[in-house]
Amino acid sequence: MRPRTRGRSYAVVVRSDFAYRFRGLLGGLAADLVAECDPPDSEAGFSLQIDRRVHLALPKGINWRDAAWLSFGLAAHAPELMNLKPGGMIVRVVSFTFPLADFRSEVAALAMDGWLRREFDLPDRGFGVSLGEGGGNYSFRWGGIESPFSDDS
Repeated sequence: MRPRTRGRSYAVVVRSDFAYRFRGLLGGLAADLVAECDPPDSEAGFSLQIDRRVHLALPKGINWRDAAWLSFGLAAHAPELMNLKPGGMIVRVVSFTFPLADFRSEVAALAMDGWLRREFDLPDRGFGVSLGEGGGNYSFRWGGIESPFSDDS
């Protein structure tokens, strides 16, 4: 693992891992994200444009649902990232792994949110999960966003 720069410089690429865990009554949710931040002119290959100068590069073979939720997690912080890096950035997901028994695709957004907040000291956007009544279903929270993939979000 390379040393971190905490979002202050591109002299050293930020590569670090983040383990998202939510413990429930009968298990929980889990995902491990390894990501790095590169300058916008680096060789990213294919990347998704999340905001004007914020891009997301994903590993080959990633499921489309996971890609969508990782994108959403990054998009929630794009304005703050643009303030930190006015020239732009590429967030490169090196790996995204999870145990199938303890996973829902929404966890990808929570993992990205956690990684970004830790790496760049960003504010909490109100993302989270809790157990529904009776402990059966998971209830996800997206701050003030009611429909994450609505054009009105």
